[in-house]
Amino acid sequence: MTRARPDHPYFDVPFAALAHRGFSRDGLENSMTAFQSAVDLGFSYVETDGHGTADGVAVALHDSSLDRTTDAAGEVSELPWSHVKEARIGGVEPVPLLEDVLGTWPELRVNIDVKAESGIVPIAEAIERTGAHDRVCVASFSAARRQATVGRLSRPVATSAGTSEAARFFVGGLLGLGTLRALEDVHGLQIPWRVGVVPVLTERHVRLAHDAGRVVHVWTVNNRAEMESLLDAGVDGIVSDRADLLREVLEARGLW
Repeated sequence: MTRARPDHPYFDVPFAALAHRGFSRDGLENSMTAFQSAVDLGFSYVETDGHGTADGVAVALHDSSLDRTTDAAGEVSELPWSHVKEARIGGVEPVPLLEDVLGTWPELRVNIDVKAESGIVPIAEAIERTGAHDRVCVASFSAARRQATVGRLSRPVATSAGTSEAARFFVGGLLGLGTLRALEDVHGLQIPWRVGVVPVLTERHVRLAHDAGRVVHVWTVNNRAEMESLLDAGVDGIVSDRADLLREVLEARGLW
């Protein structure tokens, strides 16, 4: 199956292998060490989530609070950067500035999920200051958050559908209806391939997305058999915590 290649530099590779929150087997997700580990493994794409502190600083962190992954506590949006920067992921690694993730590896492509309204302005400003437009994909469960972020940028970035857009695409695909309108504002879909134990992504969906010139990236896939099945279905990218395993699978297929 021919894979889609939207007209943006972010997509100028045959297949997008995304290291989910970097690569760490030690619980240090979304740390600079995890991102460096992904780069050392040969990854040119990483995925991260973005939040804004109370004083407007963009950080690379999945959760809205510091509680789960760090030795500190509190909602990031209610704390100043001076407090957040003292937190340690796994008791070891500092919470990184998004600007540092974008600036440390000038060739690295970064998928950024805008997780909350507080992140809109700080994330846009971090992209602007680093000039990372050609190697950033802005995503969000909320289409409104994505649009607000992208609307603050001076140059286009890659974009991915929000939950409501993806839902319209999926329903349209299942019912045999037109699907392009659901994706007209984005370059593609970044979606789970199943809900619970029920697979929802079909080869028909992939084909319809490709017919519309959109890519399909799937998260979060950590099993070899599932990776193989999705590659057989023609997806354009896989997001994985097991970056090492994903590389093995792609190397075997000549897609690395």
